[in-house]
Amino acid sequence: MLRVAVSFVTVLMSSAVVAHAADDFAAWPVLTSTFPSTGGNGIMIKGYDPVITGNKCVTTFMAVAPGDNPAVYPSYIEFEAVAKDGGTLCTNGKWRAIDNSSSGTTPFQVFYKDGIFRGSGG
Repeated sequence: MLRVAVSFVTVLMSSAVVAHAADDFAAWPVLTSTFPSTGGNGIMIKGYDPVITGNKCVTTFMAVAPGDNPAVYPSYIEFEAVAKDGGTLCTNGKWRAIDNSSSGTTPFQVFYKDGIFRGSGG
């Protein structure tokens, strides 16, 4: 099941490449804390709520499988926070499972401006 979560996170984050190619941050969808996995399989992302602190954007989140007794994969992601277009771009993300069983990088980005977080395709 962990392999499903790792694949899910990889697909979720890599699906953003096309959306952020033009860097039109205002066109990115508003980021919500719960959303369906772009990797499918009924997996939901829950608790995605970035915080900008110093030169980093961080959040914990869970990948939750479907079913009556779903598998839950707690994870953490850290981005570099960079001033961009009057806001903060969270880029160069590095994620890991809370239990350190898996980790990776992601092209997914988050943009914060005027009190609104936007995701590059999440």
